Amino acid sequence: MTEVLRYEVGSGTVLVEAADGSYGVDHPARNEQGILDTGRRLEDALASVRPAARAAVEAMAELTPEKMEIEFGVKLAGDAGAVIAKSSSDAHFVLRMSWTPAAAELPGDETAHSG
Repeated sequence: MTEVLRYEVGSGTVLVEAADGSYGVDHPARNEQGILDTGRRLEDALASVRPAARAAVEAMAELTPEKMEIEFGVKLAGDAGAVIAKSSSDAHFVLRMSWTPAAAELPGDETAHSG
């Protein structure tokens, strides 16, 4: 079964579905429609995962990729705010980085062939 959480966002609210019995979902007050009011702003809940994302980006930036993508799931958890969700059996983060070869190493580049 699932629970519905209400977060304040902008000038309104947003409803978020969460698994029944999820971490942090047991304390918010339930309203007359059965919706759990978290009493939190969505922006504040998401702020709790920002340091982890920043740390991952900073650690991988030392490899100086031309393009970097870090993917991770975020689970909203009532009083607990947001937690990094388990996305697979082994990892919580998926990292993708790419580099293009230097111009001298490209096929057909005459500067790579000294003669």
